[in-house]
Amino acid sequence: MAGPGLRGEVNGAVLAFALRRAAATLALLLALSLLVFALLYLAPGDVARNLLGTRNVTPEALARIRELHHLDEPFLAQYWWWLSHAVTGDFGTSIRTGGQVGPLLLDRTGVTAATAGLAFLLSVLAGVPAGIATAVRRGRPLDRVIVAASVVGVSAPGFAVGLILLYVFALGLGWFPVYGTGEGFLDALWHLVLPAVALAFGLGAFVVKLTRAAVIRELDQDYVTFARGRGLSERRVLRLVLRNAAIPIVTSLGLMVAYLFGGTVLIEVTFALPGLGSLMEESVLFKDIPVVQALTLVVALVVSVTALAVDLSYLAIDPRVRARAVRR
Repeated sequence: MAGPGLRGEVNGAVLAFALRRAAATLALLLALSLLVFALLYLAPGDVARNLLGTRNVTPEALARIRELHHLDEPFLAQYWWWLSHAVTGDFGTSIRTGGQVGPLLLDRTGVTAATAGLAFLLSVLAGVPAGIATAVRRGRPLDRVIVAASVVGVSAPGFAVGLILLYVFALGLGWFPVYGTGEGFLDALWHLVLPAVALAFGLGAFVVKLTRAAVIRELDQDYVTFARGRGLSERRVLRLVLRNAAIPIVTSLGLMVAYLFGGTVLIEVTFALPGLGSLMEESVLFKDIPVVQALTLVVALVVSVTALAVDLSYLAIDPRVRARAVRR
């Protein structure tokens, strides 16, 4: 049994590992925020003119915009002013609506979070067990069927799957609503079923393929042969295999977050959902730069925090990662 001194050393090493990962994530976010802010200057034309959008431009309006956004200051000073406001939720004023960007994002976040969360849940509940089943029954008819279906799922565009679901289950059978978000929890959940399934179709197939590959790789290891030779039951052997295959599986689940935010753009447009994806599409078309900046920064934050959570989960999943952290 480990003594108090050894446990303290392990805890200190784990904390140092977590702090290093958190510091790297913070540095990445700072670099991404600088790139996001530079979007304003990458757009062609005058910055103040771009911020005014399609409104009438007068010298007084341009002067007011330059004063309001500190455009007469050096680039890094402008960036610091923008970042110091962005961390408090103040992303400026929308060109398209004339309102504050922060409340606009909050109004749209619920729909996107619910759709992405439901799609993530469906993908995990269907993809991980299916991937394990195909790996254990490698080469059998069930394996061939699920692998073929996963290839189709990965290849099918989300919006095309959404249109098929709408045609069959909404227009044809009338089981689900065609568009909108509904009223009340159950009605809203019912409205989000088809968008979530369309988003989870390709995502679940991706999880199936990665889970299958991770489990097969572990099943081919020598320790599995040794465990079976020692008389361990297949259930116990599978538990060992799944524990060692957990890291690539968890990593794939973390990567799904970036896919979810990218996929929601087309899904929300297809199903007419007022979420962040449709807001991004509207803002890009209208050249609403403050909203595009805010959305890009929010997505970068979510993806970076998810990657950090995945890194930290390795400490709980795999003792070898904890051992490497102690040696460092």
